Amino acid sequence: MDLKVPETLHVDAFQMRFAHVADVDLEQLHALSIAVGWPHRAEDWQYLRELGDGFVALDDIGRVMGSAMWFRHGEHFATLGMLITSPRLQTNGTAKWLMQRVLAECPGMSFRLNATRAARRLYRSLDFVTQQTVFQCQGKARKPDGADEPPTGHEIRQLRASDLDAVIAFDAPGFAVPRPVHLARLFVSSLCYGLFRGRELRACSMSRAFGRGHVLGPIAALSVEEAIAVARPQVAVHAGRFLRVDTHFEGGPFASFIQRCGLPIFDTVTTMTLGDGVDYGTAGDESAVLFALASQSLG
Repeated sequence: MDLKVPETLHVDAFQMRFAHVADVDLEQLHALSIAVGWPHRAEDWQYLRELGDGFVALDDIGRVMGSAMWFRHGEHFATLGMLITSPRLQTNGTAKWLMQRVLAECPGMSFRLNATRAARRLYRSLDFVTQQTVFQCQGKARKPDGADEPPTGHEIRQLRASDLDAVIAFDAPGFAVPRPVHLARLFVSSLCYGLFRGRELRACSMSRAFGRGHVLGPIAALSVEEAIAVARPQVAVHAGRFLRVDTHFEGGPFASFIQRCGLPIFDTVTTMTLGDGVDYGTAGDESAVLFALASQSLG
């Protein structure tokens, strides 16, 4: 039989519907992030579901084709993350549809997010403004060079539950607002170090399991020397294993230290904001600066 097969085939479009991210199977969420090459484990998805809210896009047979989440930090500010669409849908408006639903759920709020290159145009179309670059540094950690001793007159130790209130207050100027709920959750799942001068907290760092290994962040400190001091024992603990640091610092002593520890720049994303009063803090007036983020979704 002589059958001529057409070179192209038109497939009818299918409809999608919203569902809450908490109501879908965890393995479907994991499969979505795997499809776009993101490192999140099922455990990382569950961690984010416990901290935030979000929606997924389901096709007509219930497959998860996209996601978007938000994480509240008080009444008027949230970070956004986990905006993912299946590769086959990345040019058909699904991501914007999800984002519009998230923004509609949070009227009057200001937002901060970290945008991949592919997503920047979308966020600009929603009036997000570019702020700064985040450098994703990662690799097999090497034991830090140099002395392990803290700066003169300082003590470094693992943080205790009784230190949590001080950490929350210390972190707030660098992050932009207090984030007690999220820091409390990070505190119990992380290895935490603090640098003290007398009873005064001068720097703190946390690291936890994530993706291919561990992530080091947040790191908040009053100076770059103190940021390095609380990063050093974290890197030492994870030497020989995969470690990731997300930082706004491309150059200078902190970036140099991270890269000497075997964590070169792997990729970049762009911090963008919508609304007022949600920029990361800067050095000065004895206020801590964030040298490393908790994650690209949490900030």
